[in-house]
Amino acid sequence: MFGLALGYEDLNDHHALRHDIALQTAVDTDGVLASQSTLCRFEQQADRNWAVTIHEEMIEQFIRSFRRPPKQPLYLDFDATDDRVHGQQLGRHFNGYYDHYIFLPLFVFCGDQLLVSYLRPAYRDAAHHAGAILALLVRRLRQAWPEVKVVFRGDSGFCRPRILNWCDRHGVDYIIGLAGNQRLAKLALDIDYASALRFEKTWEKQRVFGFIEYAAESWKKRRRKVIVKSETSVRGVNTRYVVTNLRGCSAEWLYDHRYCARGEMENRIKEQQFLFSDRTSCHEWWPARR
Repeated sequence: MFGLALGYEDLNDHHALRHDIALQTAVDTDGVLASQSTLCRFEQQADRNWAVTIHEEMIEQFIRSFRRPPKQPLYLDFDATDDRVHGQQLGRHFNGYYDHYIFLPLFVFCGDQLLVSYLRPAYRDAAHHAGAILALLVRRLRQAWPEVKVVFRGDSGFCRPRILNWCDRHGVDYIIGLAGNQRLAKLALDIDYASALRFEKTWEKQRVFGFIEYAAESWKKRRRKVIVKSETSVRGVNTRYVVTNLRGCSAEWLYDHRYCARGEMENRIKEQQFLFSDRTSCHEWWPARR
């Protein structure tokens, strides 16, 4: 891990690094560190239990990072990203959005701390297993802090009825992007009109926010808080939608200070890629597989 953090991504780098005094000191030993062949055998042992155990420790480290139960809500940011494949790897799939053959890993962050890094084939839905992962995270966090408030945050790829219904049943707040459609456009017509009218008076970009009442056919109940952001400029009208059960704040404040804050997660994903999280060049899905 120290070698990766220092930029040495290849196992053959450790032929020399195993004699490095600074690394020996970092891992608290006076002896020679693991050889290239030892590290190779270690990687080949990776399996499902190995991955689960690592994630359990990541969650425990997150909990130990707090001296006392957090008073502010914990925002769990979910997002998928592209991981380009090399050659005819198992699980490869062409993704039209990224215009390449990729894997589609799922990342979960809370602030700047990584909680989940889950490699998935790209033919899976962006929200594949997101609901199960959210349930496991919420259960463990509430075991540690029974009174903690948890907020699920993601883009429209994670707006799934089962996830919304689970959050409603288990007291988990959410603020999630909602893909536009003709019904939403009709309901938001007054907000779009107000935005366009302001633009015509000033010829400067205008933003108008509001709430609408909306329920998709697959939703069990009507969601009263769908945030509408209508932005009008020389390029025309750009309308975005966000569904939430957060209360007591204006639509503009929720959109700018709560939903848009998820954009910081992009920087966290880039940091993981800088540490070679996208180094997934094995042909088999699990390295230990024969």
